[in-house]
Amino acid sequence: MAFSTSDASDAAVRAVRADSPRGVAASFALRFVRNRTALFSLALLFWVTLACFAGPWWLGRDPAQSDWASLSLPPTLQGGHWFGTDELGRDLLVRTLMGGRVSLEVGLLGTLAACLIGVAYGACAGYFGGRIDAVMMRIVDLMYAIPYMLIAILMMTLFGRAFYLVVLTISAFSWLDMARVVRGQTLSLRTREFIDAAKAIGASGPAIVIRHIVPNLIGVVVVYATVMAPGIVLTESVLSFLGLGVQEPMTSWGVLIEDGAQKLEAMPWLLLCPAAMLCGTLYCVGFVGDGLRDALDPKER
Repeated sequence: MAFSTSDASDAAVRAVRADSPRGVAASFALRFVRNRTALFSLALLFWVTLACFAGPWWLGRDPAQSDWASLSLPPTLQGGHWFGTDELGRDLLVRTLMGGRVSLEVGLLGTLAACLIGVAYGACAGYFGGRIDAVMMRIVDLMYAIPYMLIAILMMTLFGRAFYLVVLTISAFSWLDMARVVRGQTLSLRTREFIDAAKAIGASGPAIVIRHIVPNLIGVVVVYATVMAPGIVLTESVLSFLGLGVQEPMTSWGVLIEDGAQKLEAMPWLLLCPAAMLCGTLYCVGFVGDGLRDALDPKER
């Protein structure tokens, strides 16, 4: 069967469109949408985030307000206390949503800070190589040897349990894995032809890192950030469970879980409700990360 010239030209146009930025983005979106689990997890994560930030305002309740007629009330559809109340009559649903707001903010800010530090550090180490790479990665190895939890406990004890200090403490060590991942990707990118072309036209090292290396790492960084974010949220919850997280009047899922663990036999809903929200959110982020990884996999294109 013979092909005409117009058929060949149409095929060429389709190939160019598929390799264009718009075609790549459309192909990525299509592959992600086909992953029903990741799509459902993304939608559920959106509604959880919306509920945490807008829910307390919509319910019109103060998380510190006590309902003296409903002390230690189990979950019920009557009286508006869907998650029940604690021993002081405070609505657990509102407190869980407020705690989720703090936990999500810590996870988002901590992940953003870790990504910025890790990408800059790893890209510079991988591109410049040699002694610079050796020294920078030995610093990373040295920081791996530092007991992270001991440093966190020390900082919280000396400087208090302020929100910004919790984020700073978590971010101070969370960027190490990101730096290693980015360095490995940069080592493979620096031998590509477009890097040689940039050097040929006189581009400086920092310019090549910023304009050519980092943009080609976005896919890897986004996928790994979805893996790192649940760990940061869980770390904040562990610190709060140990009494080293945020302090009143602020609350978080970790604080609520720690409070519920102390009253597990008498009021199990104080533990089950925030723990279910925490676990559900972490699972959703993990499934979204798996969907992004599969959608960005070159073998699937």
